[in-house]
Amino acid sequence: MEIVLYTLISLSSLGIILAVILFFVAQQFKVVEDPRIDEVEALLPGANCGGCGYPGCRGFADACVKADSLDGLFCPAGGNETMNAVAKALGMAAVEKEPQIAVVRCAGAPEQRAKTSIYDGPQSCAIAAALYGGDTDCPYGCLGLGDCVEACTFDAIYIDENTGLPVVSEEKCTACGACVTACPKDIIELRNKGKKSRRIYVSCVNKDKGGPAKKACNVACIGCGKCVKECPFDAITLENFLAYIDYEKCKLCRKCVEVCPTGAIIELNFPPRKPKPEKKEENADNEKAENNAAADTVIENTSEPKNE
Repeated sequence: MEIVLYTLISLSSLGIILAVILFFVAQQFKVVEDPRIDEVEALLPGANCGGCGYPGCRGFADACVKADSLDGLFCPAGGNETMNAVAKALGMAAVEKEPQIAVVRCAGAPEQRAKTSIYDGPQSCAIAAALYGGDTDCPYGCLGLGDCVEACTFDAIYIDENTGLPVVSEEKCTACGACVTACPKDIIELRNKGKKSRRIYVSCVNKDKGGPAKKACNVACIGCGKCVKECPFDAITLENFLAYIDYEKCKLCRKCVEVCPTGAIIELNFPPRKPKPEKKEENADNEKAENNAAADTVIENTSEPKNE
């Protein structure tokens, strides 16, 4: 009994001594958090999507509190309204940013891009892309297995059953960029929403020459350069047989859409085009032709021989 008693006393004393040491060490090295971090975090949407570039909303709140200004700091899920509230809480100036949305740069539906093989494996774009180029002759196009859908925490993207391509919901998309990161083919990008949600972009990422690209997909960009020549704002560049429209320079004139021979340039949310009026020269020529025909008829009628 004495041995047991001494053991209990020794262990208890040792525990108390270590607890006291740990208490003083914790007090010495404790980190006092700025209470404003909790305040800023409460203003954020709490999605923890990582679109801001930080590990969750608390990481972003900590960065905002420690920053001298909010330049380069933006919460895509909350938008300008949230950033204005954060700026007001921290006594800083908010940086307005143009609203953005995810855009799928592939229009290779089955009727445009025929399948040449069948994939039988894990339903993951990342795995399929690591194994082969895809089930069509276009090695750049969408695989349609839904990695972008799984990555989206806002339920803002889904796979269309008819086309097999991702579709982005304008009402739900926050431009967090999760789908952009998840896509192994790099066909999804963030672009400015544009006025009245109107956007123009090249819905293709095929970098092959015109012949192979058109053979693989009817709506592929063939690198003809007609759109580059037509654009009056120098908003379109051509590199590696692929055209790209800079949304910062594009004025939404739609001239490039009209000259694209394959329909690779997409225009969204625009009103229907007005029918082009006939040219005056054509009308004048047609009227002249009709008058000549009428005159010929009169001459024929008046030139009949008289009966003797």
